[in-house]
Amino acid sequence: MNSKYILIVSGEPNSIFSEVLFKALKKEKFKNPIILISSKKIIEIQMRHLKFKKKIKVLDFRKLNEYKLDNKSINLINVNYNQRRPFEKISKNSNKFISESFKLAIQIIKKYKIVKFINGPVVKKTFLQKKYLGITEYISKKFNIMNNAMLIYNKDLSVCPLTTHLPLKSVTRKVTKNNIFDKIELINNFFKKKLNKKPKIAILGLNPHCESISKFNEDEKIIKPTIKLLNKKDFNVSGPFSADTFFIKKNRKKFNVVLGMYHDQVLTPIKTLYEYDAINITLGLPFIRISPDHGPNEKMLGKNLSDPTSLIQAIKFLDKS
Repeated sequence: MNSKYILIVSGEPNSIFSEVLFKALKKEKFKNPIILISSKKIIEIQMRHLKFKKKIKVLDFRKLNEYKLDNKSINLINVNYNQRRPFEKISKNSNKFISESFKLAIQIIKKYKIVKFINGPVVKKTFLQKKYLGITEYISKKFNIMNNAMLIYNKDLSVCPLTTHLPLKSVTRKVTKNNIFDKIELINNFFKKKLNKKPKIAILGLNPHCESISKFNEDEKIIKPTIKLLNKKDFNVSGPFSADTFFIKKNRKKFNVVLGMYHDQVLTPIKTLYEYDAINITLGLPFIRISPDHGPNEKMLGKNLSDPTSLIQAIKFLDKS
């Protein structure tokens, strides 16, 4: 395994990612050399616009092992993208560039056994076009990984949604014993292998107050029996807890991770509590894949006001790994 490099795909070219990357490189000194897959033309345009000065070192991806790299310059693998102005409107025009960037990243990860990977945000509805729920599923598919999980990580408290970018009307059919068991196993393995601790995991109920007026109550029929089974298998899990009160301070101090049944059930409170101080880690891959916990944020393009904290935390996490 090659732990020498951190490979970064910039993602959507018209996003705040270049800004937060420039700020991160200016603010922090990172141990591992960063290799950026992006467009030299875009990087130069945005550097001028944001008044960021750093030398760009263009690399041949076929000869990565021949370079002696550090972070004094931007180590760039160039992907062509025809753009004349900084921060154009986000559209499908960038799809080919994003696709080529990910294709190249996957090729490099496999060829050089890269184990540290970050991708910038993309607009799911324009890039993925309903073929995948999110980048978690998109990358997992490229490596033939069926069992994955989205962990929003903060050193004090992390969260994991059982379902990711799924419409609420479709959530209930995914609340199954096998799905819950798989996610808990991935979380437990990650904490033990990467963080050297056995996590204390809270599991939230699906329904308000874990109650339902329907004849079939998922909390009683599925979630509770699964928690009993998990404890018999020596996982440290508790619940189901009512989501509306779980995240008060005295409750969340008792746990390392919270498994929720759907995306916003756990991402809304974690982002409210920690704002940008959280990173999105995909569990189940043969490498660590992280994305900063923010989107392209088109409204903030070119304003030089975006917070680089999440990207800094992502790179620092990989520096320590």
